[in-house]
Amino acid sequence: MSTSAVRRTGRAPSRRRTRPATRPAGVLVAIALVVIALICFFPLVWMVWSSFKDNAAIFRTPFALPTSIDFSQWVRAWEVGNIGRYALNSVITTGTSVLAILVISSAAAYAFSRFRFAGRGLLLGIISLGLILPVQSYFIAQSTMFRDLLITDTRFALIIPYTAMGLPLATFLLKVFLDDLPPELFEAARIDGAGEFRMFRMIALPLLRPGLATVAIFSALNTWNEFLLALLYIQDDALKTIPTGLLAFSSRYVTDYGLLFSALSMVTLPLVVIYIVFNRQVTEGITAGSLK
Repeated sequence: MSTSAVRRTGRAPSRRRTRPATRPAGVLVAIALVVIALICFFPLVWMVWSSFKDNAAIFRTPFALPTSIDFSQWVRAWEVGNIGRYALNSVITTGTSVLAILVISSAAAYAFSRFRFAGRGLLLGIISLGLILPVQSYFIAQSTMFRDLLITDTRFALIIPYTAMGLPLATFLLKVFLDDLPPELFEAARIDGAGEFRMFRMIALPLLRPGLATVAIFSALNTWNEFLLALLYIQDDALKTIPTGLLAFSSRYVTDYGLLFSALSMVTLPLVVIYIVFNRQVTEGITAGSLK
């Protein structure tokens, strides 16, 4: 529409908004993601409904739904397989390790983000080695140290390496969060007379909640499911965690698949529920540090 037409009508021409056409590539990607999700999720569902069947039903109709929901087999698996004791050991080990990771990594991230000191780059490089070195590369030295310290076959033999393995990723992730915080917040607090510890406790930690939630979830999942160190360092059945406890359980009751699936369901579903409940915090923790 020309300028004269605008003057006659007294208003600008309206532009018709068209909805963008759906891209075939986006549809294909969505379909592929749904298929992958179903493939990954189906074994968990199959394990849970198989836990309500006996061996005959599992072999006769492996993909059929159970005829009834009876938790008596879950109760039997809990009692016979000592799942309660293994779960308690995992809770103690995981909870202590995650707490230590959160405390140490948040303090280290604050120091690396806020201070410039000699050897800062070297220390960051050493910490980054923890992201790429497999546990097998330092296992012999670690075993020798634990044997000399007389902590083999104790909970400390798991808590110490679990904490050390979780610190590199947690430190770098929290450092990214702190680097994105406005320096004016800390400068204003310093003008008001706040010290470094008070700024860390009153400013940094509250703003680090999404990152702390992400670190806690990832660390808990890795620690809860860790198998190699728990198998090599813990021989006392009273101190075994769920992964090694289930190994002995499956070896003892390898033919009773319904009982085995019941035990696996009891130790798997709580972590799935925790991840679903805190999924929003995990997503925010992953994305918040990447955008300003």
